[in-house]
Amino acid sequence: MHQLLPETGRRARPAARLNILRIVWNVLVVGAIMATLFTTWTPLGLIPFGLTEQLAGLFNAEEQANPLVFPTATPRPRPRLGIVAGHYQNDSGAQCADGLTEADLNLEIATQVRDLLIGEGFDVDLLSEFDDRLQGYRALALVSIHADTCDFISNDATGYKIAPALGTFFPEKANRLVACLRSRYETATGLPFHAGSITRDMTNYHAFDEIHNETTAVIIETGFMNLDRQILTQGQAKVAQGIAAGILCYLYNEDASQ
Repeated sequence: MHQLLPETGRRARPAARLNILRIVWNVLVVGAIMATLFTTWTPLGLIPFGLTEQLAGLFNAEEQANPLVFPTATPRPRPRLGIVAGHYQNDSGAQCADGLTEADLNLEIATQVRDLLIGEGFDVDLLSEFDDRLQGYRALALVSIHADTCDFISNDATGYKIAPALGTFFPEKANRLVACLRSRYETATGLPFHAGSITRDMTNYHAFDEIHNETTAVIIETGFMNLDRQILTQGQAKVAQGIAAGILCYLYNEDASQ
């Protein structure tokens, strides 16, 4: 039943209510459009003073309260090795009549060994004979490179020899390094192992008492500067490769019999 209007007694028409709703809707839409246009076209200078700074301050405060923290990558330390160039920066070592010295020979070979191992991703220290860094030196392995006399002893005075540092917590590691060096050095150079001439100077090598007792160490005599002179001077790449391969054999736990 339709309601009567109080003044006239006529029924209220539904169309009048719809017109009122349309007017209200149009006002809201127009207001929203004008507000958008005003915000878009209003120069910054017309915005109330300090409002921009206040808004920026709110955002900055939020960032400071909850900063984005990214983890910092920590570089992994690379394995360290030590190569001693025998007699380097101390004396000449063995010397030949034509001026060839053991110290120069050792340095050239040791430098090549260092470069080969660096190429394999290791940090390598090239050390002199009585290097201050040898005191308490810690590394995965240390190899001291020497050569034998230039004097002619006999036709049997040819080949290489190796002695390990046995005064260590892990003598089995030193023996394994010897085995690896023998295997790889002999393959690379073709020189025989001259076991009969290992001296006390090798077994009691001074650096063995200076380095940290967890550092695996050996001393190698690469050959005799008389009968093995050709490979020691002209085939140094093979000599260095044999030493480097022996060290890698030890580090990578390869089969030392090959």
